[in-house]
Amino acid sequence: MNFAALDMSILGPAMLAGMLVLATHVPLGREVLARGIVFIDLAIAQIAGLGVIAADSFGWEPQGWGVQVAALSAAAIGAIGLTWTEKHWPDSQEALIGVLFVLAACAGLILMAGNPHGAEHLKDLLVGQILWVSPAQLQIMAAVTAGLLLARKLLGKALGRVGFYLIFACAITLSVQLVGVYLVFASLIIPALAVRSVSSKFAVGIAYTIGAVGYALGLAASAWYDVPSGAVIVWAIAIMALLSRIFVSKL
Repeated sequence: MNFAALDMSILGPAMLAGMLVLATHVPLGREVLARGIVFIDLAIAQIAGLGVIAADSFGWEPQGWGVQVAALSAAAIGAIGLTWTEKHWPDSQEALIGVLFVLAACAGLILMAGNPHGAEHLKDLLVGQILWVSPAQLQIMAAVTAGLLLARKLLGKALGRVGFYLIFACAITLSVQLVGVYLVFASLIIPALAVRSVSSKFAVGIAYTIGAVGYALGLAASAWYDVPSGAVIVWAIAIMALLSRIFVSKL
């Protein structure tokens, strides 16, 4: 156990990062389930990660704007491609999302083949580095999150298919660099899945609570026992979702 790690100067920014991720992922997750494209976030996250890996292979600054542009551009291209496939082959959309995920993952492995730090970069992409999020990252994430939520609020259905995929791509691109692919998927799908049968009046609030408590407990447990934060938070969110389903079923 590591008592010194229970430091709010470290856990506080990490918790704020989690709340910013949940702010967009909870409503997007419910829409993803409604559309029946559950694994889209894994594909978009992997494509955004491919953009980061490609930028790294060119020697660009890890936290520089060039990397951000590369990641967002890759995700936007993937999102536009998925918009096209949903229009032309809607029955195969889920399978095509899976194929895109595998292709992006393999392309990333190929690009990292000659990198001596490739395994470390891959781990960071998958499980993230939420404990080491910087104030600059949080500021950018807060501004973009506010913009995305405002766009969804004001435009609503007028966004259409393309608008949904592009907003999704922006949210996923930023989130995956903060918390990693696994936590992005968990934040998007698990709370939304837990409240799928709950009245819409309470569903969003319960979903946010599941995610927030999961992040808080996961961060505390990971710091206390000195184990990887991202993996523990995923488990904490899943446990909270299961408990909420049990509780709601008894009401």
